[in-house]
Amino acid sequence: MKFKILHIIPSLQKGGAERLVLDICNELHSRAEIEVCLIIFRNINEYKSLTDNIIFKIIPSRVIPSLSGKATIEIDNLLSFINEFKPNVIHSHLFEAEIVSRWQILDGVKYITHCHDNMHQLQRFKLPDLFSKKRITELYEREKLLNRYKKCKNNFVAISSHTKKYFNSILPIELAKNIVLLHNAIDCRKFKIENRSYNELILINIGSFVAKKNQIFFIDIIKSLQKKNIYCKIILLGNGVLYNAVKLSVDMNGFSEIFTMPGNVSEVSNWLSNASIYVHSATYEPFGLVLLEAMAAGLPVITLNGGGNVDLIENGKNGFIIDEQNPELFADKIIEIWENKTLYNQISSNAQEFAQRFDIKEYVDKLIKLYKV
Repeated sequence: MKFKILHIIPSLQKGGAERLVLDICNELHSRAEIEVCLIIFRNINEYKSLTDNIIFKIIPSRVIPSLSGKATIEIDNLLSFINEFKPNVIHSHLFEAEIVSRWQILDGVKYITHCHDNMHQLQRFKLPDLFSKKRITELYEREKLLNRYKKCKNNFVAISSHTKKYFNSILPIELAKNIVLLHNAIDCRKFKIENRSYNELILINIGSFVAKKNQIFFIDIIKSLQKKNIYCKIILLGNGVLYNAVKLSVDMNGFSEIFTMPGNVSEVSNWLSNASIYVHSATYEPFGLVLLEAMAAGLPVITLNGGGNVDLIENGKNGFIIDEQNPELFADKIIEIWENKTLYNQISSNAQEFAQRFDIKEYVDKLIKLYKV
């Protein structure tokens, strides 16, 4: 009889959590002793090719607790499928999936929460919360969820030391002892590039255009590079609410010939293969899958310290991590790497070797052990 694992995430819009879930499910699917199924609540799938080989279901579901007693509970179809599938493990991703999948705890199931970021909804009470209706609602949800976590003896997978520290601080002791640190992973085979051209300096960044990803910072970096008589091109991959604002600023600064902004793309590896250095501007980064993808492609990484990504950078070896949002510091590191081809090749080789530690095959081996403990 196969060991059955059910993964649940709200949707498959472009994002690090969504990409990791699909890589996990596809690798689990390749294991003869495992049966895996993925459930989403909304019909949003921006990774269609990655769902071709797995059991994949769209089951609209939602739980909205209410202090007034008028809660919205729509989980009947989800529960029917779960009872039919009979999973040994329910592995959930992102806060919405936490509430929905834990509303009714089932006997004989191991529950695992994947801590992709520092879920603000689980923060402990602070005095200013009394003046925020949103925080009062979140605290009510927190109480409900923690009670269910205790009931099922919930397990937690933290993706970085930063995230593990956060969950240690906000969970009760009896739950905090169930946190396991397991860094995210990628399929390194998809990103390996044998030959790279040194003809032109091309920077690249990947991420949703939201405030924390901070792509607007690249305009200042380009200005700093130009002051030092260094001219390059830059590729910004992704889409989001701030895309138009960043594009407008690019155009207003006369940089439209420098910036390429194609939106979301299907084959990130093709773009990485044509770039020289990966530069990451995020002010908050729970882990940084895109950093691993860039390293697997042999790109040196220069990144702002976003918290979780400190686990990925060996300063001066596979890249550089900069604590201060200072465009001059970023420009200096870009120039240092680009103008010293011996250093570039050393960092490139080290980056590829480092990324191999986070390959999805070894990652899933560890995950299966956690499932079966």
